[in-house]
Amino acid sequence: MSAALLVAFRLLVLGVLVLFLVPLASYALWWTARGGRSADWRAADWSSSGLLPSARSSPEAMVRIYAARVGRWRGIVAHHSWIVVKEAGAGRYTRYDVVGWGTPLRTDAFAPDGRWFGNAPETVLALDGEAAARAIPAIRAAVADYPHRSLGSYQAWPGPNSNTFAAHVLARIPESGITLPPTALGKDWTPPGRYAKRTPSGTGIRLSLGGYAGLTLGWVEGVEINLLGAVAGFDLRRPALKLPGWGRLGLPFTPSS
Repeated sequence: MSAALLVAFRLLVLGVLVLFLVPLASYALWWTARGGRSADWRAADWSSSGLLPSARSSPEAMVRIYAARVGRWRGIVAHHSWIVVKEAGAGRYTRYDVVGWGTPLRTDAFAPDGRWFGNAPETVLALDGEAAARAIPAIRAAVADYPHRSLGSYQAWPGPNSNTFAAHVLARIPESGITLPPTALGKDWTPPGRYAKRTPSGTGIRLSLGGYAGLTLGWVEGVEINLLGAVAGFDLRRPALKLPGWGRLGLPFTPSS
């Protein structure tokens, strides 16, 4: 190996360590120290987190996208995301998830703002009133034509999974100006043979090798390097770092438009 190639290889190894392994290892230590190991499926708390008011007490249309850490050690690296909608005047919310057992696409299988393996959700997108009313038809159409809904099509890693589904829905409402958390493993998955596509926001491009590796460049998404599903990068609009495990570290974003 020539001196130049050796230097390049060392820089590559150093880059992987700094951008991926060190943040992931440090978050794993923090997660373990704080008792972050979620309960198993049967023992976990799936109840409402209290983020949503009663549907009958809020007559306006509403859209929410939530994300919560997944169960047990997997919570170190990944979130699960889902969609909640309510038309104006409706007396109930509708929740859409993609899950890893049985038929993937589920409707109202859990509380709209429920905990996931006991982990409280965070709000990724919040639309109310007219903004929600305009978005709901596109969201329902995206749910109806989600292509990876058949039995056996779900793959936790690298996808398609729940975050692939949420990214599919977000692509129908690019005006929301929102992207999924960097820890939404599977959001960058692309079907075999498709290596480039527009980002869900429509403001950039995503290059992906089936979710195993890739690069995203976009005004909304920022700059993201994907390696085996883990994401490192930075946010351009609202300055922040994106690190494996830790997620987004920087200026807060407002999950609404």
